Amino acid sequence: MSIEWALRLVIAGGLLAAPVRLLADPGSFNYPKAKKVDAVDTYHGVKVPDPYRWLEDPDTPEAKAWIEAENKITFGFLESIPERDAIRERLTELWDYERFGTPSKEGDVYVFSKNDGLQNQNVIYVASSLDAQPRVLIDPNKLADDGTVALKGTEFTEDGKLMAYGTSASGSDWEEWQVRDVATGKDLDDKINWVKFSGASWTKDSKGFFYSRYDEPKEGEQLESVNYFQKLYYHKLGTPQSQDKLVYERPDHKDWGFGGYVTEDGKYLVISVWRGTERKNLVFYSELGDKEWKVTELVKEFEAQYDFIFNDGYVFYFFTDSNAPRGRVVAIDIREPHPSKWKEIIPQTKATLRGVSEVGGKLIASYLKDAHSEIKVFEHDGTFVRTVDLPGLGSARGFGGTHENPETFYTYTSFTDPGTIFRYDVNTGKSNVWRRPKVKFNPDDFDTKQVFYKSKDGTTVPMFISYKKPLELTGDNPTLLYGYGGFDIPITPGFSVKTLTWMDMGGVYAVANLRGGGEYGKEWHEAGMKLKKQNVFDDFIAAAEWLIDNKYTRSDKLAIHGGSNGGLLVGACMTQRPDLFGAALPAVGVMDMLRFKEFTIGWAWVSDYGTPDNEDEFKALYAYSPYHNLKPGTSYPATMITTADHDDRVVPAHSFKFAAQLQEAQSGPAPTLIRIQTKAGHGAGKPTTMQIEEVADMWSFLVKTLDVKVDLPGTGAAKKPVVQPAG
Repeated sequence: MSIEWALRLVIAGGLLAAPVRLLADPGSFNYPKAKKVDAVDTYHGVKVPDPYRWLEDPDTPEAKAWIEAENKITFGFLESIPERDAIRERLTELWDYERFGTPSKEGDVYVFSKNDGLQNQNVIYVASSLDAQPRVLIDPNKLADDGTVALKGTEFTEDGKLMAYGTSASGSDWEEWQVRDVATGKDLDDKINWVKFSGASWTKDSKGFFYSRYDEPKEGEQLESVNYFQKLYYHKLGTPQSQDKLVYERPDHKDWGFGGYVTEDGKYLVISVWRGTERKNLVFYSELGDKEWKVTELVKEFEAQYDFIFNDGYVFYFFTDSNAPRGRVVAIDIREPHPSKWKEIIPQTKATLRGVSEVGGKLIASYLKDAHSEIKVFEHDGTFVRTVDLPGLGSARGFGGTHENPETFYTYTSFTDPGTIFRYDVNTGKSNVWRRPKVKFNPDDFDTKQVFYKSKDGTTVPMFISYKKPLELTGDNPTLLYGYGGFDIPITPGFSVKTLTWMDMGGVYAVANLRGGGEYGKEWHEAGMKLKKQNVFDDFIAAAEWLIDNKYTRSDKLAIHGGSNGGLLVGACMTQRPDLFGAALPAVGVMDMLRFKEFTIGWAWVSDYGTPDNEDEFKALYAYSPYHNLKPGTSYPATMITTADHDDRVVPAHSFKFAAQLQEAQSGPAPTLIRIQTKAGHGAGKPTTMQIEEVADMWSFLVKTLDVKVDLPGTGAAKKPVVQPAG
């Protein structure tokens, strides 16, 4: 998420007037007067003012008043849009479908999640067989009346009799872990607090589990204080957390984090040591038969990514990008761990290997080929067995399981397939449909194509374009361009009710697979990091220009959207090319690239963005930081920033400061608003009710600002209860 230089060179087109937008005089919005403070930081001799520093503390009376005033203006504007109710109704109607999560076999039972349609949170069910009547194991909707407590993770004992599970409140990254008896549905007395960025892993005897946590933060600083010094613990059932055994810590490396995983044979604890968000980790292990649990270092340098797959006795299998930027599988005998002794099992190919699982004695490898899934099966020695037949241009996820059981499950989805779940037998290679959702739309009415375009430096970039048929290339279609471009995360085809509704309204939906992501492996990621972050913005701008040049849309009909690192993307592109877009929807974005590492887990992003402590990286960060590159007297596109008061991943101060600066800089007629959600966080676990309301507001904003003609039939869906009881 990051880049630009101290002279703040004017980017080509950056000061050009935006297309004429007949909306309103900006003064008619009466934006709250945000005070300015004399806060100035000096970086490598460059003085950088930060006039809205006071908005970093959202609990002061002044900040609370500003937030309330901003929401009043935003919701007043949204409530004036006549199409808003119809859009909300259509969203509610489409969202109201039964959907399932990918099942897993845990001991003698099958476990899966299910949502009846409009439940705020998915419910976890168990069943004795795939055809048996399931029963509720845990219903998060009963943990809070408004659905703001979400299930964040589950881990079962090998016999399937106990489930450790984590929950979070109001969208926070902080989790509380408990243990539930699967047979009775009752919780044990065990409670684990201050867990963040961690799962759980049971010992083979089911007497306890490993997890990672931070020290308890100071009162009142839970959502802003920096997260350092994570520690790996073992919790023994029936004992208080204060007695948990400290397994591993590194007080000499405050930025190290730990993930502990017990091997399927129960003999080893494999510890993945991470440092920020970079795709490089160390690997340690401990023999659990040793009472001291002595930790041995296996991979000792942060030089590549290593994901443990399984072990065959002393031989550990890993997915890695060491000496293979698009990924490979290697086997390491821990008795002879020197790299010269490693054995390559699955070599690198042209496609990007993203992950490998071991099921039923086979290796299942998940590849990306031009940003869509390709699944291959191999023997343990790397012998190719077969390619899994997939329905089309989409994404396949799942393929979990155990060594003894050849049964696994996967979900296939695309922009117009809501997620069909298949049962797969690795011995026979047969896929059988287990669940296929029924959504109130006809997928044959829609189409998706993949195109390839040239970025500013000549790099070829893929883009998916989806729309409702027939589509006429007149240049008049309202179009929403989405992107992310960071942290080695690939953006692949996937179904979303919100994008389906946009297309149902006649909008074109485009997804650009930008550098910085993981679509083409390590080299693609590194081409959009640190000093090369501008490539990401160039890729996105080139995608917009391609859509215009090829008559899909025009500037005043083109909106851009992205969240988190994608919110940074939108902020950077709208400040660099305000003339190119009709509307912008930056969500929970990283907007202040000079202070991002001062809050919660922001320091971890240095691996992708760089740090202002380094002079060259400061120049790059300052050159594109959205907050610092808003220029007074510029006509910016219509903008609605979205954030949440409990976002402790990207703290809302980023959005607050950007909104205040944008409103002061705006000289054009387009509204520049901020929508601040209460009792919500970065996005994960957000209740269905909040999601529907937020999307309805986003699409209503685009309808108004892009002048979209909406023809949605009245469905009456809004009259239904928004929250349905658990099934």
